[in-house]
Amino acid sequence: MTEFNEADLQQKAKDHLWMHFSRQSVMEDGAGVPIIVKGDGHHIWDSKGKKYFDGLSGLFVVNAGHGRTRLAETAAKQAAELAFFPIWSYAHPNAIELADRIADYAPGDLNRVFFSTGGGEAVETAFKLAKYYWKLQGQPTKHKVISRSVAYHGTPQGALAITGIPAMKAMFEPLTPGGFRVPNTNFYRATEHGDNLIEFGQWAANRIEEMILFEGPETVAAVFLEPVQNSGGCFTPPPGYFKRVREICTKYDVLLVADEVITGFGRIGDMFASTTYDIQPDMITCAKGMTSGYSPIGATIVSDRIYEPFKHGQTSFSHGYTFGGHPVSAAVALENLKIFEEERLTQNVKENSPHFRAALDKLLDIPIVGDVRGDGYFFGIELVKDKDTRETFNDEESERLLRGFLSKALFDAGLYCRADDRGDPVIQLAPPLTIGQAEFDEIEQTLRGVLTEASSLL
Repeated sequence: MTEFNEADLQQKAKDHLWMHFSRQSVMEDGAGVPIIVKGDGHHIWDSKGKKYFDGLSGLFVVNAGHGRTRLAETAAKQAAELAFFPIWSYAHPNAIELADRIADYAPGDLNRVFFSTGGGEAVETAFKLAKYYWKLQGQPTKHKVISRSVAYHGTPQGALAITGIPAMKAMFEPLTPGGFRVPNTNFYRATEHGDNLIEFGQWAANRIEEMILFEGPETVAAVFLEPVQNSGGCFTPPPGYFKRVREICTKYDVLLVADEVITGFGRIGDMFASTTYDIQPDMITCAKGMTSGYSPIGATIVSDRIYEPFKHGQTSFSHGYTFGGHPVSAAVALENLKIFEEERLTQNVKENSPHFRAALDKLLDIPIVGDVRGDGYFFGIELVKDKDTRETFNDEESERLLRGFLSKALFDAGLYCRADDRGDPVIQLAPPLTIGQAEFDEIEQTLRGVLTEASSLL
């Protein structure tokens, strides 16, 4: 492994690097920031040579695992042949082939693929396309979008308007108008329906209908939902929830967008979680796992119905990105998807997800572990102050627990994952899709030690 001058890197980072979603004080006032220099399989190494288990696939991204020289070689070969050309009125083979491959994986009649360079851009594309589509249908007042409380859909101005986390939006207001929120599917925090998950799911879906009627169906363009909601801690859909949502959207002529930036490409056990949960969306947004992070790319997959107005004549979608459908990224995506098929990664997730869940369920004997939830290789562990009452931590306690102890303690123990409090405090896990029982046990043991210590400190 290449040797690095730690002090030199830390000083340069302190002088010039602005990290994303981070407190710069970590570099300015603290001992510096962890510098990750290598990845192999489900492990990463820092600049000091310490090894960690990557329990988050980087950021829900490295689905095929680190260190795939095959993908690196594919990128180098493509860059030598055609490093860049836009798909603005032109095309290149990799964008064509990748669009064809993605359309094959997508459910129903989602046959058109509009490329971007990441998930936020894919959501922004879907938002703009939904508004323009309704204008073309002679319904220009349909411009509002509905999403769920605490849901994260990206940082561009339009995507941020769809995001349901007030604290992430307040500093940038006023935002793009038209974003409205409904309850999410956090059954652990549902008090109205007892143990009846199906009834709760119908109640949650019906809040979408309620919002459409309140705002007026003639003003609502689309509903944006993640199959499994990330922010807040892996909220899965109750049985029948998406069937009811589809009925509502069809009834009021509202588009349904499945945000699969995280859940796409095997995370839940199919190429798209829309297939897993039998969702019939009008659009899918995706990114992250398409290349397993070896090169950036995103896409908005569109139904034949939405594409129809653009099929003939002079109508065009005046929207795009310089690097959307980049030749190198598209080549890497195609090779990455070959690996998925050759190594049966989606089947691995389906077969092993119950074992992953069982390993994490063992942690429920720890006093601060209130709930384990999720699906596929995507789980959240909610931390509580009182298990019997499900009382959560206040803001000060959450700050002390997550940032004051857990984030550093987990990393020091050799596990990279996410300790998050955008909703109630949770630990999130989304490891590479290549792992199995031995790794589940390793994750559980590491979490057990740190969470047991955290319980004793409260």
